Amino acid sequence: MFRIWGRIEKEHKIIRQVTYESIAKFEWGDFFTYLSSVCEELDIATPVLLKTHIFNYAKFNRVTFLPRDFTEPVGFDKLILENILR
Repeated sequence: MFRIWGRIEKEHKIIRQVTYESIAKFEWGDFFTYLSSVCEELDIATPVLLKTHIFNYAKFNRVTFLPRDFTEPVGFDKLILENILR
């Protein structure tokens, strides 16, 4: 089981947040699916996922997506996904 905290920040303030939970084992190959689910719940477009994003999440338990990572214009400064450790 794992949980991911997804939040949108604008001017260093949390605008919206959601917690994604799954009882399945975390799989790196499914990271885009987790990202898409969080974005769907936040009602935003899914950003482009690069290998560096996955490496940052693996190393620091956190990844930040900036407006330049989206193909559409967005109205916030950051999308942050953070692993909730138990």
